[in-house]
Amino acid sequence: MSNLDRQAVPTACGGRGFVVAEPVRELLSPRRVQLGESTEVRRLLPNLGRRMVGAWAFVDHYGPDDIADEPGMQVPPHPHMGLQTVSWLHEGEVLHRDSTGSLATIRPRELGLMTSGRAISHSEESPRPHARLLHGAQLWVALPDAHRHVEPHFQHHANLPEVTAPGLTATVILGSLDGAESPGTAYTPIVGADLALSRGAEVSLPLNRDFEYAVLSMSGEAHVDGVPVLPGSMLYLGCGRTELPLRAASDAGLMLLGGEPFEEELIMWWNFIGRTQEEIEAARNDWMTGSRFGEVRGYDGGPLAAPQLPPVPLKARGRVR
Repeated sequence: MSNLDRQAVPTACGGRGFVVAEPVRELLSPRRVQLGESTEVRRLLPNLGRRMVGAWAFVDHYGPDDIADEPGMQVPPHPHMGLQTVSWLHEGEVLHRDSTGSLATIRPRELGLMTSGRAISHSEESPRPHARLLHGAQLWVALPDAHRHVEPHFQHHANLPEVTAPGLTATVILGSLDGAESPGTAYTPIVGADLALSRGAEVSLPLNRDFEYAVLSMSGEAHVDGVPVLPGSMLYLGCGRTELPLRAASDAGLMLLGGEPFEEELIMWWNFIGRTQEEIEAARNDWMTGSRFGEVRGYDGGPLAAPQLPPVPLKARGRVR
């Protein structure tokens, strides 16, 4: 998924300075962003009040949108560096193409995991024909320094492990939860899980005390640790938790995101994650001159142009609020 803002703003991420060491209940409201021709997303990370959750550095929630008479998602070829993208659907399909030659149709509750490493480019679109509704989330995971230059690759996993309890099915998207581990490659201690709650369910989900967590509401009416979380909003939970109480007033869908606080200080600009201004400048120049990021074949349209770099220096900092 691309950040399509034409006035891309650098975001300073990472570092433990502003990690909340104890449990909190911090409700984050989204910023609405137009993505492509017909898709509007609700951007939860980076947020004015919170930049990262573990290694999760970018979260967009979209839909459910009726695209029966619309083109749906149409995101032209664009580059990524220093991160992984996670595609997660509740309804609809997304056709993924990338510069490694990967071609895959991602369907509800299947993992599309793209590791950019040193450089990759990809496109995302609703297939033709496509389902009436489109509803999902697109997320980025920052790669640690030891792995941020790995060879780019794509993984598609249709069968993922589940953790169940009365009224709850938790699908493990990335990392591990309660002994179940995703087949997707993770480079930091992390968890991403899809939580399907039945109406009236009251359960507690086991957590890792050393992780920080947040919960994104996808649909329905649910209370997370006693806080009502409406669809399209996210509750930041801090660290120090061993369990998370959940209660559903209706059938509800949530996403649990967590991981060890990310120690490294980063610069996130447009679709790149780096450490220095020179890295970001080089990546932009390489994309605009057709170097390094390869070519996406088969997409009906040209690639995205990178926005102009800001006139102020880019500097990696910590988790400044």
